[in-house]
Amino acid sequence: MTAPLSSTKTRAALRASARISVDLLLVLLMTGVALWVVGRMWSVVWPLVVALFLTTLTWPLTRFLRRRGWRPALAASAVTVLFLVVALGVVALIAVPVASQTGELTDGVVQGIHKVREWAAGPPLNIGDDQISKTSDAAINRIQDSVGSVVTAVVTGVSTVVNGLVTAILALFLMFFFLKDGPRFLPWLTRQLPGRLATDVPTVAARGWDTLSAFVRSQALVGLLDAVLIGAGLWILGVPLVLPLAVLTFVTAFVPIVGAVFAGLVAVLITLVSNGLTDALIMLAIIVVVQQLEGNVFQPMIQSRGLGLHAAVVLLAVTLGGSLAGVVGSLLAVPAAAIVAVIWNYLREQLSDVPPQTEAELQGGTAGSS
Repeated sequence: MTAPLSSTKTRAALRASARISVDLLLVLLMTGVALWVVGRMWSVVWPLVVALFLTTLTWPLTRFLRRRGWRPALAASAVTVLFLVVALGVVALIAVPVASQTGELTDGVVQGIHKVREWAAGPPLNIGDDQISKTSDAAINRIQDSVGSVVTAVVTGVSTVVNGLVTAILALFLMFFFLKDGPRFLPWLTRQLPGRLATDVPTVAARGWDTLSAFVRSQALVGLLDAVLIGAGLWILGVPLVLPLAVLTFVTAFVPIVGAVFAGLVAVLITLVSNGLTDALIMLAIIVVVQQLEGNVFQPMIQSRGLGLHAAVVLLAVTLGGSLAGVVGSLLAVPAAAIVAVIWNYLREQLSDVPPQTEAELQGGTAGSS
């Protein structure tokens, strides 16, 4: 028979459980308050996050120039201008070939519409021209009835574009200042903090920076793999605009889920217009396979190695971030989870470490008492 529980031990266990529950509630409350503050300041936080991502990409070149004797302002200016030129070059690499083949693509779209119309008119659908005209008239009337919604959508779209441009410009300026004055941040932070915080916070910040750099590099590698595989499929099928589509695939890889869907949709549509339905279905199958490999193999493996996170944690983080905050949540979920892991690992190290002097004193006290 088991011995009955002591009332004293039971009360002590209940008090400990209550204390832990209160602590957890306080942590959750503070987390909620912090997220609310971030949401209220999102117009400033989002450009800051984008600037940090861009800085992780451009800092290695800036560091190389500074080690070669370049002044910080000159190195930061040169790298910022080079980044801007490369970004504009990428846009031109996508836009110029598309613009040069606009006429051909337009003719292909028109021919595709005619083919679909002829196919609908034949068996088994047997849809006549009068039915197609009625459907077109109904669609036009539907659009006319919802002019207000269309105008609202256009205004919202214009506002989104303007906000995106403002964010990009602000992030570019912030990137320049981070490249110029970044190495001064941790010493400045050390001087501002009291006591042990002067050591703990800069250490966590340095580890967080390394983690963020690993995330951006891994995401770039995943995007490169996607671009190479999908570009190879387009080249084998003889689809035009292979290079712009590959570049688009690489760029949109930095926006999880939506970016891959958008790039894949563009590739399939251009294949349909230029090569026909059969090649479009083959291209769709290639994109589905590549995206499945990316989501279930490449991204979890590469990011788990670079960030020190298990592949399952990466998948769960992306899913949770997407459900909470959409595309932005998916983009920030993995680095946020990695930074939380950095903080947790540092706290665990500090709690588990016993200073040698203290340990010797404890052993001496034990020996003396014995």
